[in-house]
Amino acid sequence: MATYRQNRLNEEITRALGNIIRDVKERSIRDNVVTITAVSCAPDLSTARVYFSYIGSAEQKEIEKGLKNASGYMRSALARTLNLRQTPELIFKYDTSIAKGAEIEKILNKIRNDEKSGGDDEDEQ
Repeated sequence: MATYRQNRLNEEITRALGNIIRDVKERSIRDNVVTITAVSCAPDLSTARVYFSYIGSAEQKEIEKGLKNASGYMRSALARTLNLRQTPELIFKYDTSIAKGAEIEKILNKIRNDEKSGGDDEDEQ
């Protein structure tokens, strides 16, 4: 499959799953804010890795289990939404990029604060 077409398909699946996840009745998903951040389909459309993040009090494993339980519903709703010859099997993975970004931001803020306090000491001497 051409790269452009595959990227477009990944974006369409991401958008569709973002809408579908609102209707999921699974408790761990319903009680937390779960967001689909990206989708990466295999070239033959047999599988799609669905990356998600969430805000809430649940554990990551609990959210993954809920998504796995709801994957049949989500896949059938995806098949109804998109006109694909084959609907891929959904494999859910936690997206760590948001947590890593927050960690990097924290480190950068610490460096900035250290530079500000270090710069003041030099002016006093």
